[in-house]
Amino acid sequence: MEAYEKLLEIAIEKIPKKPHEGERFKIPEVIIEIQGNKTLLKNFIDIVTTLRREPTHLAKYLLKELATPGNIHGSVLILQRKLTKELIQEKISSYVKDYVYCKVCGEPDTKFVKEGRITFVQCDACGGRSPYKGY
Repeated sequence: MEAYEKLLEIAIEKIPKKPHEGERFKIPEVIIEIQGNKTLLKNFIDIVTTLRREPTHLAKYLLKELATPGNIHGSVLILQRKLTKELIQEKISSYVKDYVYCKVCGEPDTKFVKEGRITFVQCDACGGRSPYKGY
């Protein structure tokens, strides 16, 4: 039994340590620019790329939640109202909670899967599925 424990200790020592203890998924900080009555979300494409979602889906969510018209122009989301950076960041965090994180395991490795007329948020990490609330 002693030899087994010694081999176990050696094996545990050889297991690589985690390179960092922080989260591997971080939502980019919002970069905005106010031009007159418009708010430009300058790093919109960076955000949707990180979240692995369609730009139109996040844009539609933000426009509805912020109660403002707007459109995507190149890599910028143009909002037709003056808005604070904090408010936009809060709405993006809500989006991530509702549409990116898995409801089963809490990992951000999800994608939208459509079966017939029903869409699910499916997790690549655990295989869990939750109904898509729609936007």
